[in-house]
Amino acid sequence: MSYDFDLFVIGAGSGGIATARRAAEYGAKVGIAEFDRLGGTCVNRGCVPKKLMVYSSNFPSLFEDAQGYGWSSVQSTLDWEKMITVVNNEVTRLNGIYQKMLDNSKVELFQEYAQFVDAHTIVVGERQVTADKVLIAVGGHPIKPNILGIEHAITSDDIFHLKEQPKRMVILGGGYIGTEFSCIMNGLGTEVTQVIRGDNLLRGFDDDLRTEIHQGMTNHGIKILSNIDMIAIEKDAEGIKVTVRKDGESDETVVVDVVSLAALGRKPNTQNLGLENTKVKLHDGAVVVDKYSRTDEENIYAVGDCTNTINLTPVAINEGRAFADTVFGGKSRTMSYENVPTAIFTTPEAATVGLTEAEAREKYGDAVKIYRSRFRPMYYTLAGKDEKTMMKLVVDEKTDKVLGAHMVGTNAAEIIQGIAIALKMGATKANFDATVGIHPSSAEEFVTMR
Repeated sequence: MSYDFDLFVIGAGSGGIATARRAAEYGAKVGIAEFDRLGGTCVNRGCVPKKLMVYSSNFPSLFEDAQGYGWSSVQSTLDWEKMITVVNNEVTRLNGIYQKMLDNSKVELFQEYAQFVDAHTIVVGERQVTADKVLIAVGGHPIKPNILGIEHAITSDDIFHLKEQPKRMVILGGGYIGTEFSCIMNGLGTEVTQVIRGDNLLRGFDDDLRTEIHQGMTNHGIKILSNIDMIAIEKDAEGIKVTVRKDGESDETVVVDVVSLAALGRKPNTQNLGLENTKVKLHDGAVVVDKYSRTDEENIYAVGDCTNTINLTPVAINEGRAFADTVFGGKSRTMSYENVPTAIFTTPEAATVGLTEAEAREKYGDAVKIYRSRFRPMYYTLAGKDEKTMMKLVVDEKTDKVLGAHMVGTNAAEIIQGIAIALKMGATKANFDATVGIHPSSAEEFVTMR
């Protein structure tokens, strides 16, 4: 049967664009649909603008640290409007680059919503197209939970478009998005209160990492309210009132300018795709796929956050390219989800790869040995600050294999990226010990732990 396209991609985020371009390299005729700006969450409402704001939030502490090294004090103020403008201008520039990449790859872009008519037929705007293979790469979106007064809160998507800097802000939720934004806004000079339902931030990460970040954030002036059972939001002449309650304790009310739902969960964008016209199955809203990213419909695949596997941009890109290599390049391969590194751009910064201590003990029992170091980096000695770095290796004592590496401290992401290569190659503690450290550096601590 003849189709309009060899591959049609629904969603032009990082995963969708990477897949479309890789398939086109193999000679496939590719179409891609996107109703929003190119680049998806990462470019437009996530990684890129967030990291630019992280950089901005770090300058006040750098100005302060410089005095310890002999520089005169700096009196500087943030022009919020300028910062938001330049951040969004960079996003717009990247949108243009993605457009050029698609044009250069001869991928046809449809700037419309797409919906399945059947497994091979898609309505895009007012046009109907057919495709041999279809890739779903629609990503996810932040959700608003059932909280009294939730209509007075914004989501993490909206933070990049606030016209004025909030003087006081409540961030609900203890996931990595909310925790990162707590640190960003605090660094920019906003008074931040973070409200979490559990006893600690960042559920799912290594406990030592969680504790170190929690302590560091508290030291930097962020108020963290934990073990909260009830949240209610109301708006009046004073501002926005957030009332919280711990079990058995009296209510506490915080009055702020902005309430952000930065970390109360995300859901895949699988609504209104016409999936009921196919055999594609969903589980809790996520597309169910096998190791080749194939759905229950033989010719339909899915990658990225809409599958709710590991919701990271590089994972979506790798999943998509593995699919294109397999289906269009004749190079069968699958995405490996073992030892995927990730970073949390908090202050202090954190990064991790491999198993947490709890995961390792559950799998390997008493054979797990922990190497841990906590110290003040040289940079902070003259700055006169008691900032700590924590490094940790999780090792299987029977095989000497390093199962996990975790770090909290300056440049954690840059350091763990290199450590991730070692873990991916199956490095042992002996391999780490045999590596000569770069002195003086924080990174050398990973190869000198005893």
